Formats: sequence, C-alpha cells, structure tokens
Amino acid sequence: MDIIKQNSIAWDQKVEDGATYTKPVAKEIIEKSKTGDWEITVTTVRKVPRGWFPDSIKGLKILCLASGGGQQGPVLAAAGADVTVVDMSLKQLEQDKYVATRDGLNITTIQGNMKDLHFLEEDTYDMIIHPVSNVFVDDVLPVWKEAARVLKEGGILIAGFTNPLLYIFDDEAEMKGKLEVKHKIPYSDLEALSKEKLEEFRKNKQTFEFGHTLEDQIQGQIDAGFVITGFYEDDFGGTRLLDNHIKTFIATRALKK
Repeated sequence: MDIIKQNSIAWDQKVEDGATYTKPVAKEIIEKSKTGDWEITVTTVRKVPRGWFPDSIKGLKILCLASGGGQQGPVLAAAGADVTVVDMSLKQLEQDKYVATRDGLNITTIQGNMKDLHFLEEDTYDMIIHPVSNVFVDDVLPVWKEAARVLKEGGILIAGFTNPLLYIFDDEAEMKGKLEVKHKIPYSDLEALSKEKLEEFRKNKQTFEFGHTLEDQIQGQIDAGFVITGFYEDDFGGTRLLDNHIKTFIATRALKK
C-alpha cells in the first residue's frame, strides 16, 4: 500500500470537500498580519504563544512542513518571513498559491514527503512550523531527523502532534456516545482495519492514519538533536466525547543544538 500516494489523493479530496484544514485564511487576516498582528495554530484550537517566536520574523527563512492549505504559510509570509511550504497534496499547495496571488505574497511551494526532504539543503532554515500532520506517515522518526538536517544551528522547530491515546478508542463507538478501548499503541490503520475496510478507504479517498508513541514524538525529537523548550496541550474544542476527559493534541517548541 503506497501510504504517501493514498494520503496525497485523500487530502486533494479534502480540499474539494472544503474540509477545515484546507480553507485559506481570509484577506482580513493577511492584512492584520502585515501590520504585525498575527497568530497561527499547529494543533486545533490554541494559538502558538508569541513568546515561542523571535520578536520579529521579518527576513527569517521559515519552512512550513506538511502545512499546505493556505493557513500558516501565508500568515507568516505576510508578517515578513521568507516562507517555503512543503506538502504532499498539490491541491493543498494550491491554496497557498491562491492566497499569495490574492494578497501579493511571495511563497515557495514544493510537493514532497515530510520523511524525505532531499530537495532541501541542510542548515537552511531559521524555523520550521509543523502542524498536526505526522499521523499521515507510518514512521515519524525520519521527520524529526530531516527537520534537524535542514534547520540552522539554534533553529526553532514548532510542532503539533496527536497524543496516541486518541487512537486507543473505537471511532464509531465514540460517535454513539461510548468510549470503547479497542486498539493498541502504536496504532496503524494498515494493521487495525480489515482488508475490506482498507479497500473502502482507498476507493473513498480517505486518509490512512498512524498513532505514534509519545516516545517517538518527544524523545524522537531529542534523539534527532533537539532540546525541548516549550510544551502545551489542546483538544477538539469540546466537539468530541474524549474532550471531557483528556486533551489529545500536543505542541512542542524545540531548538536545534
């Protein structure tokens, strides 16, 4: 099963369907960002603390990794950064191009796999913004290693990711108001779903997802050469049953040693 190809097609479909994380930011947000009044998310609801960024990002080279959709990249470009957006979905990248054309921004877009950034030179970027997206690759460790490779020494990685606890429970049961423990962690759709269900996902252009361990998510960053300097949690904003019990998203700020 070609995971990257499937998830690229699935995210193209999400753009067609107008899913939340495919909707470009409004022109008004870009105009505010140009004045220095800007904010972004890398999880679901909570904004990244401004203290996680330098006082000014003007002129900084920022890589928005697996971050298409016309959201983080355009805001940061409007605030003065030199932005490159990498995403596996061409239609997600088209959203960034749309905002760039609409609002007069300079954004470089590249279709690529977050696990293999061979097309980017090492020690190039001052910052990487990596919103919740590594659930769409089967192994997260190469993502951290590639991030460390392309960041300059002292560069900042701001990453959002899923608490694997989310994948323990049966989705269909939760939608019916029940929390039913069903899966093990690390989680893989390829292992947990039947052949028939996987084929249904493929035909319906649905994403394949993976619940990585906290060790791979956090210690994986440390092993790749990062020092964790910030941490917060987030949830679905009260729209999921699990929100009543625990937050299921995490954001970290890390420095490349």
